[in-house]
Amino acid sequence: MNDLPKQEETTLSFEKIKKDILHPLQNHKGLELWIVFLVTVIAVCGWAYIVQLRDGLGVTGMRDYVSWGLYIANFVFFVAVSLVGMLISSILGLLRIDWITPISRISEMIAVAFVAVSGLVIIMDMGRPDRVANVIIHGRFQSPILWDITVVTTYLMISLLLLILPMIPDLAICKNELKKASPIMKKIYNVLSLGYINTPSQHKHLHRMIKTLMVLIVPVGLAIHTVTSWLFAATLRNGWDTTIFGPYFVAGAFVAGAAALVMAMYFFRINYKLQDYITDVQFDYMGKLMVAVCLVYLYFNLNEFLVPGYKMKTGDDVHLKELFTGHWAVLFWCSQLLGNVIPIILLLMKKFRKPLPLMLISIFVLASAWIKRYVIVIPTLLHPHLPIQNVPENFVHYFPTGIEIAVTVLSFALALLIITVLAKIFPVVPICEIAEQRGIEVKIED
Repeated sequence: MNDLPKQEETTLSFEKIKKDILHPLQNHKGLELWIVFLVTVIAVCGWAYIVQLRDGLGVTGMRDYVSWGLYIANFVFFVAVSLVGMLISSILGLLRIDWITPISRISEMIAVAFVAVSGLVIIMDMGRPDRVANVIIHGRFQSPILWDITVVTTYLMISLLLLILPMIPDLAICKNELKKASPIMKKIYNVLSLGYINTPSQHKHLHRMIKTLMVLIVPVGLAIHTVTSWLFAATLRNGWDTTIFGPYFVAGAFVAGAAALVMAMYFFRINYKLQDYITDVQFDYMGKLMVAVCLVYLYFNLNEFLVPGYKMKTGDDVHLKELFTGHWAVLFWCSQLLGNVIPIILLLMKKFRKPLPLMLISIFVLASAWIKRYVIVIPTLLHPHLPIQNVPENFVHYFPTGIEIAVTVLSFALALLIITVLAKIFPVVPICEIAEQRGIEVKIED
């Protein structure tokens, strides 16, 4: 399938592709200011984490009943967004879908950033992070937490390889073309390019390794969110006691990841002036992809609530009424309507699959995805089987404290900083793959 505009195939040369894609790496005004802003946010919010580390988790809103708060909701959200790398680069890549070529590297940058920070979020949630090594040293096979750490680490490693290996030809170009790069960056380009000069043998072996990783990451990507869902489902709590949480979480992850990718595509298209590469074609197909994954997610949402609603056991009765018409109704219906139903309706119309409308819709979808994780975590913990009684008032309700919110903001700032730094030192659009796709000869100097 090749829907690339005909005029681009005839007017783009290899020199122009290199110039367009490499130009932002050395001449992007304002990016340094954005980095300074993120570092400032990280410094301020890092102080909040130091306070938590010093005084304990009592500075948060978490208590005996709600022992998982913003942090675990955030962890599930970050793991969800990271699955976009597997969805775009691996599943669609193995299907040889041409239109993903300009956006595959962006998806991998998002995957690396979010899965790396997801591990840090778990450490932020620990009262004694100095004991994190004990999870590995004294971990038990029966513990889903051990499985979670294993698959998160494995997914991060494979995602890093899937980011770097396809980039090797471009890094060889960066080594020769980026004359203004610092000596350190030139050394990094030289080391990571591994002496690549695009010989037939190098090309063959590189693509064989990439394809192997694309196959390997699919079961690992599915496992990372399935195991995360088992942390919830391996209990008898109302709202979590279900057998469909694995595919339910995976479907929701594809929705969140696709929305995050669309937002990043729009930013790089406008700010890096990559309109010739990240075209309306990519946005149109991403809109169609979002409709598909939202429909699957809607199906799982219907299953998730229709079955317990039909049986209406005592515990489920309390939980569902709180979600549908009670204290959590506003958040619940916002997540369902703004993050699922309305986007499906809008994106069926082509005018909403244009870059700006799709980006705005994606903002609501991504925000709703985070709200949905919050609604999955907190209400269930506030609905234990036994009544909450003879405890202080602040045990009965959960409200995130300023410290908790600041530490949560810290995790988002860290993820954005990682993506920003990666986009500052590496081409966000594959140079050689774009040229090969459009029948342009690739020339790499020795």
